[in-house]
Amino acid sequence: MQTNNSNNKSEQGINIVDLLLYFASKWKWFLLSVIVCGGFAWYKYACAPFVYFRSATVIIKDPSNKASTAGLDRYDNFINKVNVANEVLQFRSKQLMAEVVKRVRADVSYQVKDGLRHNELYKQSPVQVSFTDATDAQYAALTVTPRDKQTVVVTDITGADESASYTVKLGQAVTLGKSMRVTITPTNYYGSSWMGTPVRVQKLPLESVVARYKGALGIRQEEDESSILTLALKDNSPTRAEDVLNMLITVYNEEAIKDKNQVAVNTANFINERLIIIGNELGSVESDLESFKQRNQILDISSTANMYMGESQKYNAGALELETQLRLANFIKDYLVDPKKETELIPANTGIGDAAIESQISNYNAAKLKRDRLIGDSSDKNPVVEELNNSLQAMKQNIIRAVDNMIVSLNVKRNDARNREMRARSRVTSMPTKERQMLSIERQQKIKEALYLFLLNRREENALSQAMADNNARVIDSADGPDSPVSPQRNRIILLGLAVGVAVPAVALLCIMFMDTRVRSRRDIVKAVSVPFLGEIPLDKELARQRASQPDPDGMVAEAFRILRTNMTFMGHHDVPMKVVTFTSFNEGAGKTFVSFNLAVSLVRAQKRVVLVDLDIRKGTLSRHLGAAKDGVTNYLASPSVSPEAIIQHGDAGFDVISAGHIAPNPAELLMDSRLDELFDYLRQHYDFIIADNVPVGVIADAAIANRIADLTIFVVRAGRLDRRQLPDIETLYEQKKLKNMALILNGVAPGHHGYGYGYGYGYGYGYGYGHKHKHGKKLKK
Repeated sequence: MQTNNSNNKSEQGINIVDLLLYFASKWKWFLLSVIVCGGFAWYKYACAPFVYFRSATVIIKDPSNKASTAGLDRYDNFINKVNVANEVLQFRSKQLMAEVVKRVRADVSYQVKDGLRHNELYKQSPVQVSFTDATDAQYAALTVTPRDKQTVVVTDITGADESASYTVKLGQAVTLGKSMRVTITPTNYYGSSWMGTPVRVQKLPLESVVARYKGALGIRQEEDESSILTLALKDNSPTRAEDVLNMLITVYNEEAIKDKNQVAVNTANFINERLIIIGNELGSVESDLESFKQRNQILDISSTANMYMGESQKYNAGALELETQLRLANFIKDYLVDPKKETELIPANTGIGDAAIESQISNYNAAKLKRDRLIGDSSDKNPVVEELNNSLQAMKQNIIRAVDNMIVSLNVKRNDARNREMRARSRVTSMPTKERQMLSIERQQKIKEALYLFLLNRREENALSQAMADNNARVIDSADGPDSPVSPQRNRIILLGLAVGVAVPAVALLCIMFMDTRVRSRRDIVKAVSVPFLGEIPLDKELARQRASQPDPDGMVAEAFRILRTNMTFMGHHDVPMKVVTFTSFNEGAGKTFVSFNLAVSLVRAQKRVVLVDLDIRKGTLSRHLGAAKDGVTNYLASPSVSPEAIIQHGDAGFDVISAGHIAPNPAELLMDSRLDELFDYLRQHYDFIIADNVPVGVIADAAIANRIADLTIFVVRAGRLDRRQLPDIETLYEQKKLKNMALILNGVAPGHHGYGYGYGYGYGYGYGYGHKHKHGKKLKK
């Protein structure tokens, strides 16, 4: 027997040994969970596609196109140093990855099934499928099975009937399903080895592929102060992973060069625009200069001015000469018309520019001299003289008319020369103004021409600098990695599955255990109450299946009752012998009848005289189980004429039985009758032990009323039935002594349950080495 004290209440919770014993009792669940989770883990491994790892290393150059040495130049001017964080963000940009996916055609997947796993073929596919009309956001899929050297069979087309099948000629564009237009071309791998092997081709949405690669891309800066980056990628195809990384670096450099050349491009566009504008303006100025020169008939302003000055001088000289000629002509005329000079010769060789007049004057003078000679030789009446006079007169008139004509001509020529001189002089006078206008136009021309030449020069320099732009990242190690896949890891997955298989039932059982408020073991009782604890009655499932009321005498249950029988002796008092033992509980189904019966059997085996009394006069559960007579306790209590011998039945189990009797309308009043005391006084005289199966306490008053006859009250707690929150009520019953000499037993404890092992962990039913046989017939050793 174990008595409870304050130390019991302070007993610690479940230890690791109890927990392991509890788990060991549930080994079937662990085995099932391990098999299921391990099998599922193997299935997931068998279905998981291979994942390969590839990495590349690059160094980011600084803006001066030199490898960055931030560690050596930390005290240098950092204006031109590279910002590695910005470059990492550029590598991770969506636009950059989208361009990479498009270039390597990573959005088209070629897979072949190998067992439960689908392997990615990428460039090792026997065919290449071009989705002609598919957009970037569209999903399309089909299965291509090579048939012969010229044709393939296409099935499982997205959006088409599942049974649809097409025989497609290689290299020919066809429309499959409703609107899927594709072109299937063979690759270098196309051959007899692929005949009849289906290849699943999927055109994935560009956005989803870009998102997947962005998530799978890892970028690490090797040192805090360095610009060396390691780019890593995991993919189902090692070749595709290498292509993506290499193309990512290529596109990044292209974008970097494009960014560097963006100023040059903008400058080139600006220069070209300005060249067009300035070219038009220059052409307009040159046209104005051309028009000005044409309008003013000027080739060169200085030569033109000199020309105009020469013309003015020439016209002035001509006018002066004409003036002289006019004066001479007027002198000759005045001389000719002067009467006083009638008989004189006409001056000759005066410088008159008219040779005819000079000839006429010469002829006149010659004739005049001839006449004068004739007059000297003859008289004026000489006919020859007269004829000469007439002739001279006519000649003189002709000379006068000639001189008049000459004067008129000279006046016209003089006026024209003067006019020409005035025009030439006006032109000379206007030359500074025209020179100023022409210089203004020429100045505009020179400015436009200089600006035009400057822009042409800058355009060539800008084109040269654009052509000399360098990459932003230099590859140190190109994309490379191990040939073996990094995922799935078979041992890790299977071990994880096994671990989950162990953890799931463990966690479930722990949750069930910690959320379970029912009394399961002795520990639950001894921590909460100080009521003396007599023992535990284990649950024998085989006994329950056989519906047997008496267990195997060598079994675990029988041994538990022996312990109970022994512990009961410690509850007696020296002055009063302990004979009457009553059983009660908080609820029905606690096993009072079972415990009462088996305790009686155990006492009989100890050579004790035992009578089993059914005090449950409301139901008579014990009486029904034992098939006892209908006359019993109620008959004795209700009728004074009934003697104790009349209700005692001698059973085959070695103990006597007193049944509950007929159901009475007033059970509480009957139990209060003194005849109950008389009955038990009689039984005390004739038996060593009186076992009374009582009703639950607290439900009805019968248990408390009949408890006066008890020497020992055993409170039966059924494992798994009583809530631990009711244990304080049991403690209250004990402290208030509402039940005489109260003690506890725990009934129906599952073998192997945590806490079960304080008296039943040593192998009950194994015979203790005395040669007894196990209940299954196997003789056990010591």
